[in-house]
Amino acid sequence: MLREHRDLIAPIAAGGALGSLARWGLAVALPHDSHTWPWATFLVNASGCLLLGLLMAFILGPWSGIPFWGRYLRPFLGVGVLGGYTTFSTYALETYALSGHAPALAMLYLIVSVLAGVGAAWLGLATGRVVVLRGTDP
Repeated sequence: MLREHRDLIAPIAAGGALGSLARWGLAVALPHDSHTWPWATFLVNASGCLLLGLLMAFILGPWSGIPFWGRYLRPFLGVGVLGGYTTFSTYALETYALSGHAPALAMLYLIVSVLAGVGAAWLGLATGRVVVLRGTDP
């Protein structure tokens, strides 16, 4: 299976590098300690979910028929850029760190992050569908 998808490794790696750099930049811009709300990770994951919803609306819609670039666009943007940009591991680590100092805040962060991610993904997909459908009107 890997052999037939070997050509996707470079686009995914390039996208992952770009997404990781964007996440790092936001973490530098919004530093925090283990006692406070991790805004950078929260914003990265929520905005990543929103962008993934938007991306899926376009990939399943007008971009679905792009022959050559279609094969590389979804892995580059979805798996690479957004996969490198979002971070479940940092979210879990920050939740754990918060739980030692502020258990109530850790629980709030845990729940609000999941709700924000699901809500942002839905909003991105719904917004993308509106834009896609509006673009098909004569």
